[in-house]
Amino acid sequence: MQLDRSGLEILDEDECRALLARTAIGRIVFTHHALPAIQPVNFALSDGDIVIRTSRLSRLASAAADTVVAFEIDDFDTEARTGWSVVAVGHARHVADPEEAAALEALPLRTWAPGERDYFLRIRPELLTGRRIRTAVQ
Repeated sequence: MQLDRSGLEILDEDECRALLARTAIGRIVFTHHALPAIQPVNFALSDGDIVIRTSRLSRLASAAADTVVAFEIDDFDTEARTGWSVVAVGHARHVADPEEAAALEALPLRTWAPGERDYFLRIRPELLTGRRIRTAVQ
């Protein structure tokens, strides 16, 4: 097990991908009006890419397409003081091809937010990192 300078376990890329595959909620970090913005989103994976479904009128759709974004997932047990976090960084792109969008419709990706969600963003992770706290830090 490899540890970082803070004593946290460094997760390898395979473990990061496995955690992405079993998680349904994450946070996308993007720039909106030259300021950092963070938004919780439902997501699914498709061919290793993170897929988000949103409204074409959302600030996420207008600000995140064709830019570099960060995406984070995590899970923590506050009583045991353990947990993990995975961060993916990559280019987000709007899925404009009708055939690709139709294929993404078949994903188990149902948003919790009300309203029409007909705009797909696809993030190809170019940098994937993760950390885990296995035992409480004293």
